[in-house]
Amino acid sequence: MHIEPGVVDAAKIPLSYATAAAAFGLAAWMARRDARAEAQRGGWSALAARGLLTTLAVFCFFEVFPHAPVGVSEVHLILGSTLLLLFGAGATAIGLAAGLLAQGLFFAPADLPQYGMNVTTLLVPLYAIGQLARRIVPARSAYVDIRYRQALALSLTYQGGIVLWVAFWALYGHGVGADALAQVGRFSAAYLSVVLLEPLVDLAVLWGAKTLAGLTRGRLFTARLHAA
Repeated sequence: MHIEPGVVDAAKIPLSYATAAAAFGLAAWMARRDARAEAQRGGWSALAARGLLTTLAVFCFFEVFPHAPVGVSEVHLILGSTLLLLFGAGATAIGLAAGLLAQGLFFAPADLPQYGMNVTTLLVPLYAIGQLARRIVPARSAYVDIRYRQALALSLTYQGGIVLWVAFWALYGHGVGADALAQVGRFSAAYLSVVLLEPLVDLAVLWGAKTLAGLTRGRLFTARLHAA
């Protein structure tokens, strides 16, 4: 999902500053909501600890997990819905923003001018699946009990949001031409592999969290993981 250097030229990059500011606003809102909702489980300090874990996980997703350039961008296994189900939307937002920044600072400085575009691409779909989870996972159900169709809906929404943002940036940068559309199409098709895999990863991780409930009921995980 990285927007590569040159896809959007310098004259057009300022738009990404505005979208990134809005994305950071959503991230701050998610973090504040989660900290207040779990005030009795550590509040901000627990959120910071979960944010550190998600940052390390995101950094690993970008640098360790296999990824390949396809069309206008790269296909990554980001596991946004997995992180949300384990750690909550607020901590996941922190991890996505900080992990992406760390990856750029230490391994890919050429990506830093595109940081606004890339962080928007990650955070806005995260907000969407945070809202979706509140709708499709009943209040009486814990996250460890979700079904495949719910995991699939979250994955489709998150990865679909990433594809839409990548397509927007590519077409914004190069215009709506046949070549640009073909590259966007190849990228979108490649991301189907992530959509097929992520729900299975979600269910496997949630099964592990349920099996190891003694370890995953603590403050390092969102309360919704086990609590209705």
